[in-house]
Amino acid sequence: MKKTIMIKKRYEFKRLFSKGKFFYSEYINMYIQENNKKYNKLAIAVSKKQGSAVIRNKFKRLIRENYKNFEIHLETGYNILFIINKNSELETKDITFYNIRNNMKRMFKKAGIYNEENID
Repeated sequence: MKKTIMIKKRYEFKRLFSKGKFFYSEYINMYIQENNKKYNKLAIAVSKKQGSAVIRNKFKRLIRENYKNFEIHLETGYNILFIINKNSELETKDITFYNIRNNMKRMFKKAGIYNEENID
C-alpha cells in the first residue's frame, strides 16, 4: 500500500479551486487537477458548519480510508480535493463508509481516472 501524500499548502488549495475540474455526487464533491508527477496528492476540506471537531475528523478518516482502498486503481499524476456536500439529503452525521465509497467510485469513473485492471 502506498503512502498517501496530503496537500497542505494554501496556494495548492487555491489552484485546485480555481483551475481544477469539478465533480459532484450525493454526499461529496471533488476537484481534480493534473500535477505532472508520478503520484497523486490528496486534500480533504470539511467546513465547521458540518459539526463538531469529532464529526469533521470522522469524515476525514472515512474519506482517507476510502481513498486508500481506491488508490491502486487510480491513474497517477493528479491533485484531488474532496469536500463534504453541505446540501446532502441525509444528516451529515448519518453518512456512512459505504455511501462515500460508492460516491467516490462514481466520481473517479466520471473523471476518467479509475481503472479496474490498474494494479501496480
